Amino acid sequence: MKNYLIVTLGAGVGGALRYFVTDLASKIFSITFPFGTLSVNVIGSFILGFVLFYLDSIELISADLRLFLTIGLCGGFTTFSTFSFETMKLIQDSEYLLAGANVLLNVLLTIFAVYLASVLSKLFIGG
Repeated sequence: MKNYLIVTLGAGVGGALRYFVTDLASKIFSITFPFGTLSVNVIGSFILGFVLFYLDSIELISADLRLFLTIGLCGGFTTFSTFSFETMKLIQDSEYLLAGANVLLNVLLTIFAVYLASVLSKLFIGG
C-alpha cells in the first residue's frame, strides 16, 4: 500500500509540473506545434535516465525515492497519450508535416535525452 501512495504523490507532483510547463510553452510559442508536450517528454526522459543511470547506480537514493521519481513523478510528468492525441489532431487538420515532425522529434529527442543522461552519469561516476 505504501508504494501506491508514493506513486500517487509523485504522479500528482508530475501532473502539476506538466500543466505548468505546457501552459508556459503555450504562452511562449503561439504556433500550432505542441511544444509543451515535446518539452515535458524530453525533460521527463532526461530525468528518468538521470535517476536510473546515475542516482540509482551510485545508491544515492532509496527505493522509495526511486519509485517516487520514476513511476510517480516522471510518469505523471510525461504524456504519451497527449502526444498521440495531438499528433492525430494535426493529421485531422491536414498538418501532415507538423504531425510527422511531432512524431520524429518526440521519439528521437526523448531517446537522445535518456542517452545523454546515461553519458553524463558515466562522466559523474567516472566510468
